[in-house]
Amino acid sequence: MEPRDRALLRTWIPVVALAELVGFALPAVVGVLAAASPTAVSVPALIAAGAVEGALLGAGQVVVLRRVLPAVSVSRWVGATAGAAALAYLLGLLPSTTASVTASWPVPVLVGLGAVLGVLLLGVIGTAQWLELRRHVVRAGGWIGVTALAWLLGLGVFLAVATPLWRPGQPVAVAVAVGLGAGALMAVVMAAATGVGLVRLLARSPGRAGTRGVPLGPGRAGPDPRGSGPAPVRHEERS
Repeated sequence: MEPRDRALLRTWIPVVALAELVGFALPAVVGVLAAASPTAVSVPALIAAGAVEGALLGAGQVVVLRRVLPAVSVSRWVGATAGAAALAYLLGLLPSTTASVTASWPVPVLVGLGAVLGVLLLGVIGTAQWLELRRHVVRAGGWIGVTALAWLLGLGVFLAVATPLWRPGQPVAVAVAVGLGAGALMAVVMAAATGVGLVRLLARSPGRAGTRGVPLGPGRAGPDPRGSGPAPVRHEERS
C-alpha cells in the first residue's frame, strides 16, 4: 500500500466513523422513543431520521473524498446518500410494518422477499453514490459491492452486540446507550471496510482518473498515465 493510500485510510476511517455515529444517534433515539407509537408516527419519524443520518454520513465521506477526487460534487454526494439512507430505512421497516399481512404467506415466498429486500437494503447507498462516483473514477461499479459488504459487516456487528443487550421494559437511557455503543462499533467496521475498498478502487483506476479534478464524461477521460495529454475515451471501461 502506497503512503498516500495509508494517509487516506488514516483520515477516512475516523472521519467517516464519527460522521456515521453522530448521524446514527438520531435514529437510535427516535427508535427508542417511538417504539410504543403507532406505525403512522414511528415509520415516518425513523425514515426522516435515517435521511439525516445519511446526510451526515455523506458529508463526512465527501470531505475526505474530495482530497483525492476534488471534482466530486458535495451536494450530489450528500443528497444521494441522504435519499438512499431514507430508502434503506423504509426497506428495513417493511417486514415489521407488513407482518400482519404477510404472516400467512408461504415460507418460500417470505424467504424470497426477504432476500430481495436484503440485497436492495445493502446496495441502495452504494448505488446512489455510484451515480456521482462514476463521473470521476473508471470502473466505479465496484463501489456498490464495497458498500454492500461494508454495511453487511457493520449491521452484523450491530445486531450481534445490541440484540442480546436490549431488554423489554429497560430504562430509555439504557436502551439508547446500548444502541449508541453498538452503533459505534458498526460505524468503525463500516468505515474501515469502505476505506479499504476505496483505496483498492482508486488503485485499479488507470492513472487514478479524476484525482486531479478532471471529471469523466462524454468525450473526456482522466489524465493519461502514459503521457501529459488526456487518455483516449474508452466508454466500455466505465460501469
